Amino acid sequence: MRLSPALAGQSTYPFVRLDEAKRRVAAQGVALVDFGMGDPREPTDERIQRALAEALPLTGGYPRAVGLPELREAVAAWCGRRFGVEVDPEREVIPTLGSKEAIFSFAQLLVDPEGGKDVVVVTEPGYPVPERGAAFARAEVVSLALSEKRGFLPDLDSVDDDTWRRAAVVWVNYPNNPTGATAPASFFERLAELAAEHEFVLASDEAYSELWFDEPPGSALQVRDTARVAVFNSLSKRSSMTGYRSGFVVGHEDVIAALRAFRPSAGTAPQEFVQRASVVAWEDEEHVEQNRALYARKRALLLEVLGRKGLRVAGSEATMYLWVASPDGEPSEAFAERLLEHGIVVAPGAYFGEAGEGYIRFALVPTEDECRRAVTILEDAL
Repeated sequence: MRLSPALAGQSTYPFVRLDEAKRRVAAQGVALVDFGMGDPREPTDERIQRALAEALPLTGGYPRAVGLPELREAVAAWCGRRFGVEVDPEREVIPTLGSKEAIFSFAQLLVDPEGGKDVVVVTEPGYPVPERGAAFARAEVVSLALSEKRGFLPDLDSVDDDTWRRAAVVWVNYPNNPTGATAPASFFERLAELAAEHEFVLASDEAYSELWFDEPPGSALQVRDTARVAVFNSLSKRSSMTGYRSGFVVGHEDVIAALRAFRPSAGTAPQEFVQRASVVAWEDEEHVEQNRALYARKRALLLEVLGRKGLRVAGSEATMYLWVASPDGEPSEAFAERLLEHGIVVAPGAYFGEAGEGYIRFALVPTEDECRRAVTILEDAL
């Protein structure tokens, strides 16, 4: 059987390999503290759970791809409160089944080889889904390295004019996975200028926008008057709702119109009962503040022991991640394997692309008690 070249050319999804390594070590009787995947394990707020349960009797029929008006309105209102932007819930918002599927399929809307728009720009190290989605759209993928010396921001001036001219989509992700870095407003402003000049869509994955510790980060939404912008966000990290699969795209009305045309064929909104629970989640900030405080406590526990052991934490201003430099040039997979033998699961930086080599990522998803146990293990392992 012949496969799509895009599928045949893909390597195993990195976290599948991590799961295999975890099973091997667990089978040897090692108790694991798992900082590998960014999958929150805290319970979803009871008010959100209750809203979902109460909506079950109201649910009937297939959910429409445009989503419930109440959810679009809640998202638009949240964007206004959070980022100070006015969003039209009818023309500039569409709910999504989480953000992953929307991110994966986005290039299919915009890549046009015959029209000279055949490039998708991504950043590395990074979430692999934008790149994989671009490959299935038959786009050429151009990766921009995120280096520590540049604050994990891409060097926009290094991109040649031909790449900008051919770009259909340019992806950014701040606060950043895996580095935890944030981006200043000037970065979004410069990228929006380039988007307007070269007629590409600025696509911003902002799934970690609410997990910050000092100052709340800005959004690409704040430059959408300058260029065509699409912002992807989700309740997965903000509200510990990974299993609900509820997100949104907000952006320029032309982009949302394209999504409205595309998604009835290829995607859908979440189930109606999930949408009604999502309305409650977007309208409430108390549970988000509690989540931030919890991550801050776990972060402090790990920062203390890592600092005492002489490991450098890079980036890591926001998100649920700590991006930690490997000691003495040790390869990231070797360092992660060494920690795994002691029961500490982390993700090697190489899993996120070549530019991630030399680092490991801690996802602060274990409980506080598990983090305290990890501190004890790290005392001996490092």
